[in-house]
Amino acid sequence: MSGSIAPASKARIWAVLGIVVLSLLWGYTWVLAKQALSFAPPFTLTFIRVFGGAIALFIALKILRQPLKLEVPRAVVLISLCQVAGFMLLQTFSLKFGAAGKTAVLVYTMPIWTLLLAWPMLGERVRGAQWLAVIGILAGLILIIEPWHLQADWLSNSLGIGAAVCWAMGTVLVKQLRVQSRVNLLSLTAWTNLIGSVPVGLIAAFADEPPVMWTSDFIGIMLVLTLISTAFCWWLWTSILDRVPAWEASLLVLGTPVIAIISSRVILHEGFSEYEIAGILLIGAGLLLLSFVSWLLERRLTARN
Repeated sequence: MSGSIAPASKARIWAVLGIVVLSLLWGYTWVLAKQALSFAPPFTLTFIRVFGGAIALFIALKILRQPLKLEVPRAVVLISLCQVAGFMLLQTFSLKFGAAGKTAVLVYTMPIWTLLLAWPMLGERVRGAQWLAVIGILAGLILIIEPWHLQADWLSNSLGIGAAVCWAMGTVLVKQLRVQSRVNLLSLTAWTNLIGSVPVGLIAAFADEPPVMWTSDFIGIMLVLTLISTAFCWWLWTSILDRVPAWEASLLVLGTPVIAIISSRVILHEGFSEYEIAGILLIGAGLLLLSFVSWLLERRLTARN
């Protein structure tokens, strides 16, 4: 028995490996999405990603024999508009006008906006060291945006931050919903993608965009984005959330933009200014501090119980 691994240890090892895989896959997704914009315009590309991801997720639900029922429709619609339609559209347009690596960093400031939105919406106050993280991340954003230069990147930067705020709002709405109803996370993701694809599809239908270039490269990219980046990765993410505390799973936030930056530099040959590098480091330090504070709060709650 001494050589066997306890179930709790196995779950933690599995979760850590899962986070590494997710960081690699979701990090490289930013490069693929940037490349996909060479074949399809933003509105159409967003619709294909969201609708294709929804279909893939429903197939995954069927295979895994998880519930398909739509629960709490009104709440799901609100989440869909924020976390899918708004988030994906702003993210895609940010990629259209900016670099993949920097866009990933801006979008993954989501935890700080979640923290700020959770204060008025959930009554979760920002305390102590969390304020240091807020200040560090906001300072990093200022360095990345470089408002004193008013460069052409201002549009991409604004859209990236807007995408992060939409994602954060959706996260807070999901947290509210989970308090009221223990909905299945994978089923919720499938429905939000399907419902969120409706307004995106309507916009794409009426937008005056050029046609999609249906090449073998584009089809291959979209298969990866829908089947792997959406269906497989969201299944893996929900599995991780069932095995480890949320603060530990949130360490994924630190890994994904790092992989995105490395991939974009190697494959897309993207570079960063000195200010952008300093801003990225400040944002990374702020996110790391947030994770550490969450770990401390989790330990205190566990000790009390």
